[in-house]
Amino acid sequence: MAQEDRAKLYDLMEKIEIAMMTTIEGNGSLHTRPMANQKPDDNGDLWFFTEADGSVAQNIASNPQVALGFSDPKSNGYVAISGTGSVVRDRAKIDEKWNKDVEAWFPKGKDDPNIALIKVDPDRGELWDYPAGLISSVAAFVKSKIGGNPDEIGDNAKVML
Repeated sequence: MAQEDRAKLYDLMEKIEIAMMTTIEGNGSLHTRPMANQKPDDNGDLWFFTEADGSVAQNIASNPQVALGFSDPKSNGYVAISGTGSVVRDRAKIDEKWNKDVEAWFPKGKDDPNIALIKVDPDRGELWDYPAGLISSVAAFVKSKIGGNPDEIGDNAKVML
């Protein structure tokens, strides 16, 4: 079951283009911002482009703990991830992850010296996956009330990564 949950978690994440990334600032406060989700590596690492001299990179350099939230209200799929972030300046990895969508944020192109990647090595994840559409949601809710089991509304799984 754990392997199925892990596969489902990554499947949900890959379908969601934007993640909300939370980092810890130097004064200990939390800072959350939207980040464009890149395709995860085969080993499960998550990737995001950023400015090498920006606040995201600075926060992670001083405290690598990261939380990510993925939300797709249309399909009722949600994922929360916690893990360790690191700033990566590897040009080969930047070339590998580069795509047309990133150009909007880095108009100088992929050779811009201020480009970096944030690699998140996830250690825990949680997913929520509920039936899409009003009729499916109502039917699942009624079924859970009749059976007395709120877990019947949809899937929820905690996954160690």
